[in-house]
Amino acid sequence: MRIANVDGRLTLLVADGPVDVAIASKGRFGPDPQAAYESFDDLRRWAEDQGEPAPAGSEVGMYDPRVLGPVAPAPRQVFAIGLNYRDHAEEGGVTTLPDEPTVFAKYPSSFSGPDTDVPLPAGSVDWEVELVAIISRTARGVDSARAWDHVAGLTVGQDLSERQLQLRGPVPQFGLSKSHRGFSPTGPVLVTPDELPNADDLEIGCAVNGEQMQKARTANLIFSVPQLVAYLSTIVTLYPGDVIFTGTPGGVGAGRTPQRYLRPGDELRSWVEGIGEIRQRFIPAHTEA
Repeated sequence: MRIANVDGRLTLLVADGPVDVAIASKGRFGPDPQAAYESFDDLRRWAEDQGEPAPAGSEVGMYDPRVLGPVAPAPRQVFAIGLNYRDHAEEGGVTTLPDEPTVFAKYPSSFSGPDTDVPLPAGSVDWEVELVAIISRTARGVDSARAWDHVAGLTVGQDLSERQLQLRGPVPQFGLSKSHRGFSPTGPVLVTPDELPNADDLEIGCAVNGEQMQKARTANLIFSVPQLVAYLSTIVTLYPGDVIFTGTPGGVGAGRTPQRYLRPGDELRSWVEGIGEIRQRFIPAHTEA
């Protein structure tokens, strides 16, 4: 199943075209994309009768990408994982890999859709392409062998990061530095794991102005999606619609010599195999669109 947030309405993407879920289901499911995760198993069963899922990238021809919103626009909890690829840890000077996931929070006010203009705050704004997982069932103490059963699907995300704020002060300030407005774009669609050839091994990457900056495979995650779900659920309760940014591979601007950061006029394109791509354009803060 492939679903999208189209102008604030839950939309199923099938081969014959988009299906407005609230209308097609005659009110069985509401139009709110976030509410879909509260009854996700029922939604999947209903979707099976609506036709074959649309192929990857088909949403490009269905809509102006600017009407697509985040696939989980108002989660109760947003988790982000740091240092989850070996090459990213090494470019940050970390030589001893973590024994447990490094976790911080992001704030939903930073969420946006897949095609956006992002006002650049003062500082040094960096890119971090990430595979993003969204929870479908309440999870407490879930074993990693069953963790995929608690994942609604996967999408593409950027964990944009303002490095000066992140590193200012006696300890790193992760949450705020990564939660400016527009700093958490996701999309273009949510794809259920069964639609992917191998949900544990997908190509991921990003490019700035057409120049590739990051490229990896999610099989290289230090802690896989099932391991992250299992670990988090031993400490907190995961709720339907919660969002997990799973970490970024090497190639960020802060790890380059010389360091490179985003500037007004830059375009950032990010992608994950089998899911799609998102695009961000960066503008001066005083000219917010």
